[in-house]
This record gives sequence, structure tokens and C-alpha cells, in this order.
Amino acid sequence: QVQLVESGGGLAQPGGSLRLSCATSGFTGGRYGMSWVRQAPGKGREWVAGLWNVWNPTYYADSVKGRFTISRDNATNTLYLQMNNLKPEDTALYYCAATRRAATLATIQDYEFWGQGTQVTVSS
Repeated sequence: QVQLVESGGGLAQPGGSLRLSCATSGFTGGRYGMSWVRQAPGKGREWVAGLWNVWNPTYYADSVKGRFTISRDNATNTLYLQMNNLKPEDTALYYCAATRRAATLATIQDYEFWGQGTQVTVSS
């Protein structure tokens, strides 16, 4: 049973930083993708950043490129999202999500596994 548990959200000022963590368990091998997805109030879910477990490149939405960094620690099975230079429009519920079947990382409608989400609020 795959489980994803996010932590690290909170309140930050514009220009500030936060680091999200996602503790993962239950993966039994093979290729899978992992992403951070966010949902702002009144809007649909938006793919933010992702990576595949079997190779190194990371991928980002244009809205966060250069400000956010996704990474993983294989020793602790933890996925991270370092968020710098935060903007009010980054305010959202951030989900950690994983997939074995999606053809691309940004195809979030095909993701099978989701965490419960962690709230990020950017405000002065």
C-alpha cells in the first residue's frame, strides 16, 4: 500500500522560503513518477514539479521555474520541494502525488496515489 504524507507548509511572507517534505512508503520497485501538485482556492489542481525515480532530470511548471526545486532522498524515501522567492499567487494546498501509469509527469489526472495535502499561505 503506497502512502504519501506531506509536511512543512505554513505561512510565509512574499520573497520568503518554505520547504515541503513528503514521506513515502509502499513502493516495491519499477518505474514511478512523483510530483508536487497544488490547488489554489476556487481553482483546479495544477502540476508544479516532478521527477521519475529511475533517472535524474527534474521538471517544473513555468510558473515556478527558477524558484522551486524538487529533490528526493532515496535513503529516507522522502520527496522535497524547496520553495524560494514565494509570491502570493503560490498560496495553495500542496499535494505530493505518485504514479506508475501516467505517460507524462504533468498528466495529473492519471496519478493513482495522493497525500492529504499541506497548506502554503504567502502573505504579508
